[in-house]
Amino acid sequence: MNRREFLKKVAYGTAAAAISMAARPVKIFAGEDKAASYPDLVAVRNGEPAQLFDKGIEAFGGIGNFVRRGQTVLIKPNMSWAVEPERAGNTNPELLRRVIEHCLDAGAKSVSIFDNTCDRWRDAYSRSQLEQTGREAGAIVAPGHIEGHYQKVLIPGDVLKEAKVHELYLSSDVIINLPILKHHGGAGVTAAMKNLMGVVWDRRLYHRAGLDACIADFCKFKRPTLNVIDAYKVMMNSGPRGNANSRYTEPKMVIISTDIVAADVAAVRTFGAQPSSIRYLTRAGESGIGNMNLDELNVQRISL
Repeated sequence: MNRREFLKKVAYGTAAAAISMAARPVKIFAGEDKAASYPDLVAVRNGEPAQLFDKGIEAFGGIGNFVRRGQTVLIKPNMSWAVEPERAGNTNPELLRRVIEHCLDAGAKSVSIFDNTCDRWRDAYSRSQLEQTGREAGAIVAPGHIEGHYQKVLIPGDVLKEAKVHELYLSSDVIINLPILKHHGGAGVTAAMKNLMGVVWDRRLYHRAGLDACIADFCKFKRPTLNVIDAYKVMMNSGPRGNANSRYTEPKMVIISTDIVAADVAAVRTFGAQPSSIRYLTRAGESGIGNMNLDELNVQRISL
C-alpha cells in the first residue's frame, strides 16, 4: 500500500487493515537474538546534549538499528512555545541537531520535524530556535498549523475514539519522539507520552474528554519507534510554558528507550516525582502499552 492509498483509507475509516498497520509495533532490530543484546532503556548524564545522544544511541548499536537507508523519518520535538532555549520550554536545539545528523548519516531519505504549537506557530518555531536548527541540519521543517494536513483516524481507546492526526505521523517509516522533560500544570509532568499531543489537530479535545485518559489512549494507536527525552535542563514549576519565576534543575541527562512508558517512568523519577502519581502513566501501564517496572528491564546508566 503506497502513502496516498494509506492516508485515504485511514482518513475515511474504510479499511481496518490500514488502522491495524498503523497500530502494529515497528520492528526495530533485524533478529531477535540481536535485539536481546541491546538495552531496553539508556540514561546518560553529565555531558552536553549532542554528547549525551551520541553515547546513548551507541549503547543501542547506533541509529542504524532504527533508521534504514532510504526510509523517511519524522522527529517530533516539543517546539510548542514561543520562548528561547534557555527557558527550557521546548526541546534543546543542539539535541535536535544531533539526532537529525545521525538519521541522515544512516541514509534516511528525508527527515522532517513539526509541532502543532500552543503559541502562534511562527513565533514558536522561530523563538525556540528549532526551525533554524532543523533546516541547518538538513531536515524538512513542516507546518503543523494547517488542518488539511491532519487525517481522521480511529483510536482504540477507552475515552479517545478518534482524532485528526498529522499525515507525517501516519506515513513516516520511522518516528523519533523528542520531547523535553518539564513540569505541567494539568498532567503533573510532561515527557514522551504527552509530547504526542502535538501530532493531533484538536488539542482541546484532550482537555474536554479527559487529559490523562486521552494521553494514554493515543499510545494504543501508533507508538514511536524511539523515544529520546531531553532532560538536560528541567523546568520544575510553572510549566508547560514557564515564566520569569520558573525554577530549574540541570540533570544534564538524555533518556532513550523504545518503550514509551518506561521512558516516562525514568523521566518522572528524574523529575523527582513518583510514577504512580502521574495518572496518564499509570493508565498506560495498566493498559499494557509499556512497562512501568524498570527492574524488569535491561537498563543502562552511563555517566560521562
